[in-house]
Amino acid sequence: MDISTLQGVVPPVVVPLTKDRLLDKDSFARNINRMIDAGVNGLFFLGSSGGVAFATDAQRDEILSEAVSVVAGRVPVLAGIIDIETLRVVEQAKRAEKIGVDGLVATAPFYALGGPREVERHFRVIHENISLPLYAYDLPVCVHTKLDPTMLVRLGKDGVLQGVKDSSGDDVSFRWLILENEDAGHPLQLFTGHEVCVDGCYLAGADGSVPGLANVDPDSYVAQWKAFQAGNWPEVARIQDYLARLMYIVRGSKATVGFGAGVGSFKTALWQMGIFSTNQMREPVQALVGDDVKAIVEVLKKANLIASDAPIRE
Repeated sequence: MDISTLQGVVPPVVVPLTKDRLLDKDSFARNINRMIDAGVNGLFFLGSSGGVAFATDAQRDEILSEAVSVVAGRVPVLAGIIDIETLRVVEQAKRAEKIGVDGLVATAPFYALGGPREVERHFRVIHENISLPLYAYDLPVCVHTKLDPTMLVRLGKDGVLQGVKDSSGDDVSFRWLILENEDAGHPLQLFTGHEVCVDGCYLAGADGSVPGLANVDPDSYVAQWKAFQAGNWPEVARIQDYLARLMYIVRGSKATVGFGAGVGSFKTALWQMGIFSTNQMREPVQALVGDDVKAIVEVLKKANLIASDAPIRE
């Protein structure tokens, strides 16, 4: 599938598990089909929201194989090939290519930390060993390296990178990346990975968004993209305010932090909405329970995503 001009809403897919921490294929298919039916422009598997850091190689292969089967060519499939160092990433890439994905997504290396030369070489080596489009994933909170806008644009001009998913939280850097990309003739497709600031990123010139919250409400992110395409900025902002309030689901957790609170909240919301069968997490992360679940349910009720009198699922 040609993804050279990929744009729009590309959710990073949350992966459901059974109580025994096995892939819940029925829930997985239900969520994928729901997002495709909503009109998303692509799907990104094995990103942070997909629990890539917690999945073994065998589990990664199972997730991607099931994803490609369920999607069945309806939208592009991007696969995270995230690993600690370059040659390990190349191995992930080759396995993902064999499974049949349409594009690959890689972070900077994150164990033997190097400098700018090593980071740039990392992406060039990946590109030399693959035949699929490659996207850079700017995620300094997890990999401890911020990707330089000038380097990213240079890699785009050289044909190494197809695009960037920016989850850095650095709005200034992302704005500079957009400007440098335009000055260079737009060699990169640029996506924001932040759920709450999508409207500002579209205004700045982003090509799309990769919001984990779109697992919970894909329809609103698609409606926002369409409003942006139509130049209806008041509607873009109105939808963003609603989505910002929906993102409160990640703010109420008292029992856990980080991945367990963020992706754990997405899973809990999907469970309470009847899309997932459980909110189970991979070891060693524990599922949200008790008051944390109740707080998420209250946000969902205010957003009209579940009925006001719906009981809490146990």
